Amino acid sequence: MPTHPAAQTILFMDDDLLVINKPAGILSIPDGYDPELPYLQQLLEPKFGRLWMVHRLDKGTSGLIVLARNPESHRRLNQAFREREVHKNYHGLIWPVPEWTEQVIDSPLKVNADRRHRTRVDLEQGKPAWTHCVILDKWPLAARAALTIKTGLTHQIRAHLRELGMILLGETLYNAGLPVPPLSAPRVMLHARQIEFQHPINNKRVSFSAPYPEDFRAVYSLIRHSKDPDATT
Repeated sequence: MPTHPAAQTILFMDDDLLVINKPAGILSIPDGYDPELPYLQQLLEPKFGRLWMVHRLDKGTSGLIVLARNPESHRRLNQAFREREVHKNYHGLIWPVPEWTEQVIDSPLKVNADRRHRTRVDLEQGKPAWTHCVILDKWPLAARAALTIKTGLTHQIRAHLRELGMILLGETLYNAGLPVPPLSAPRVMLHARQIEFQHPINNKRVSFSAPYPEDFRAVYSLIRHSKDPDATT
């Protein structure tokens, strides 16, 4: 059986860990509505053996995912994530371009808050959520942002950005009530860029960075080279 492209995105591997740069469009875990859809463990285990999921990314999000290769690594990594000892940083292409360059968003969020399964700010029933947004560069069409999260609620970044009146390019779920962006994108432009944590077995601090995939780089290149918002219409 041919090797799936997901197995060709390995950034690091030892006896305890497998770190990959997940392509957008691949499920982290089985789909609850359609269990026949392929997912990471199913795609990777034929080549790398038994794997344990430690965390996950949305299907449309690309970037870093860490998998455990034995039960003890799985247990210790789960504990590190649970105790928020893992540093996670995402890069996103956002619109409209904000006037500010740094913002902390700590509004509590309620997951699966409406019929469209969106995450929403809920001051009474929401769970604590913390997102730090730093604008890396600004262009007429969009801005590139680094987004650090301490909590990992479903759609946390997307819901927190929407609370500030912004969305990621390619957004189709949290864009209601906002003008249509001047630039379209093939998916939500969010990429898990960096992750840092203590190795579960040798206790050394490890850090990994995932390069942008082609679709993200293509949209970012268009943003950087288009000075007139009307140039793409």
